[in-house]
Amino acid sequence: MGASGWGHVTRYDGDVEAALAALQARVFQEEYGDDARYRSLEDLYEDEEFMGTEGTHTILDIDGVVATDAPPTRSGIADYGTLRPLALTRVMHHFGTDRPSVEQYEEHAAAADEAASHEEYEQSLLGECRMRWTGYYIVLYSGDKPTHLGIFGFSGD
Repeated sequence: MGASGWGHVTRYDGDVEAALAALQARVFQEEYGDDARYRSLEDLYEDEEFMGTEGTHTILDIDGVVATDAPPTRSGIADYGTLRPLALTRVMHHFGTDRPSVEQYEEHAAAADEAASHEEYEQSLLGECRMRWTGYYIVLYSGDKPTHLGIFGFSGD
């Protein structure tokens, strides 16, 4: 099936896990709300064959949040299915500030999507996610107040 990139901007009230859970509930409803196979997110996750071989190719493939900003490794089985903060040095590299706005994030994500070459994409914000079945988040600000998360990653092979 190939790799599928996904990205979202979602509300943030200081709890990354809660923001992820709320986002996943919305995405589940959008993707599977009328699907007779899965009545709930829990039903989807219980389908180990589907989730273990194909996955959803969405944020639903993320199992949880980890605190480390160290890049995931292919040899680290525990790294698969994780969402982690983008390292502050990389946030500063892309945005020139440690408090990017929603608008800045959306501009950088759009620029990555429009990259003219693989090399240009690899140097972009979204190119930071180099391992499949993982993702990153960035806290986004309105002035000095953290209000949203920018979340991006990849599923599939």
